[in-house]
Amino acid sequence: MARIALICPPFAAHVASFRALGEELARRGHEPLFLFNAGGGGATGDIPVRHVPARPGDPVVAEVLARSQKPGGLVATLRTIADSAALTDQLCNGGRAALEKEGAAAVIGDQMEPAAYLLARGLGLPFVGLACALPIDAAPGIPLPFLDWPFEPEAEGKLRRTAAIGDALSGRQNKVIAGWAERFGLTRHRRLQDCLGQTQLAQVVPAYDFPRPDPLPFVPVGPLRRPEELADQPLPFDPPAGQPLVFATMGTLLGGDLKLWRALAEACRQAGAALVLAHGGLLRDKEAASLGAHHAAAFLPYRSVMRKAALVITHGGSNTVLDALGCGVPLLVRPVAFDQPGNLARIRHHGLGEELASMRRPARIAQQIRRLVGDEGVRERCAAVARALDAAGGASRAADVVETVLR
Repeated sequence: MARIALICPPFAAHVASFRALGEELARRGHEPLFLFNAGGGGATGDIPVRHVPARPGDPVVAEVLARSQKPGGLVATLRTIADSAALTDQLCNGGRAALEKEGAAAVIGDQMEPAAYLLARGLGLPFVGLACALPIDAAPGIPLPFLDWPFEPEAEGKLRRTAAIGDALSGRQNKVIAGWAERFGLTRHRRLQDCLGQTQLAQVVPAYDFPRPDPLPFVPVGPLRRPEELADQPLPFDPPAGQPLVFATMGTLLGGDLKLWRALAEACRQAGAALVLAHGGLLRDKEAASLGAHHAAAFLPYRSVMRKAALVITHGGSNTVLDALGCGVPLLVRPVAFDQPGNLARIRHHGLGEELASMRRPARIAQQIRRLVGDEGVRERCAAVARALDAAGGASRAADVVETVLR
C-alpha cells in the first residue's frame, strides 16, 4: 500500500473533491495525506494534513481566500492567478523536503496547482493530475475556461490569439513554473499546460463537456463525492405541496447579495414556485427571513435538496453544476469569475439551461423559471447527462486509475 500526497489549491470545492478520492484510497488500504501551503486546510476529515513552512513575504492563505471571494470577472481571475503563482512558489520551496520526510510514494495534484507536478517529477514519483474544475487541456474549438464563448471549431485563429493573451496574463505564474522546473532538472516546462502529466482525471464527462478529439487527454470519472454526500439525507423542511421547488445557491461570490436574493424570491412568487436557498452563512437570520422563501439556511444537503428540485439557480461553480446535473435538474446560471462562464457555455451548448436574467427584471426571471420547469426536452437532456455522470464511476473509478499508475 502506498503513501499518497494530495496537493490542491486551498479552496473548499477543490479540497472536497480531493478528500472524496483520498477517503476512497484509504478504504483500499493506502495512506493519503494532504500537503498544503502554510495556513491552508479545510474539511479534510480523517486524512492527515501537512504544511510547507511560510517564508517572509509569502501570501497569507486566509487573505488569498478572502480576495478570491470578491466578484470582479476577469480582474478577479487575474488576481487569483497572481496569488496562485506565489502559493506555487511556496509549495515548490518547501514541498520537496516535506514529501521526502513523509515517504510519499506518489502524488495526486490539481490541474490548477503546478507545484504538484513539478515536485512529483523532481522526486521521480508517479503522478496523477486531477481537473476539479473545467479541464484546461487545449483542444480545437474550445476556449479558455474563464470565457463564456461557444464551441467554435472554425475560429482557431481567434482561439490561438486568446490563448496567447492568456499566457501573457499568466506571466508571473509561468515565470515561477519555469524557475522551479530548471531547479528540479526538468526541461520544456514553461506554463501551466506543461504540468498536467500523462495520466489525468476529470470530473466532467463528454456528455457535458465541449467536443474533444479522441483519445481524451483525461479519464472522465464524474463528480468526486463521498458516500455520505451521495446518500439521501433528511431535509430540514417539508417539500412544497403543489409547487415546483427551485433551489438556489450562489457560493461565496454572491451568497451575501441581498438584492439578488430578493429578486429571486420575487421571481419565484410570480412563477408560482417555492424557493429554497442556501446562502453559505453570508446573510443574517433577519435578512434571510425577510425574503419570504419556502426555506432559507446557511447550508443544506445539496444532493438531497436537488433530488426534490425542478430547477437549480447558481453562480455556476463546477461542483454545484455537476451535482445539479447528477440529479437531472436544469440550471439558471449567473457566472461571476473563474470557470463559471465556461460552465455556462457548456450548459448552453447542450441545452441544459440558460443564463439568469438581470436581477432588475424579476418578471423576466419568472418567465425563465416557468419555461425551464415546463420544458420536457431540457429535462430529458439533463437526465441523459445524469446517466452519463453516474456511469463514469466517481471516486471508485478515479481510485482504480490511481492504483493502475501505482502498479
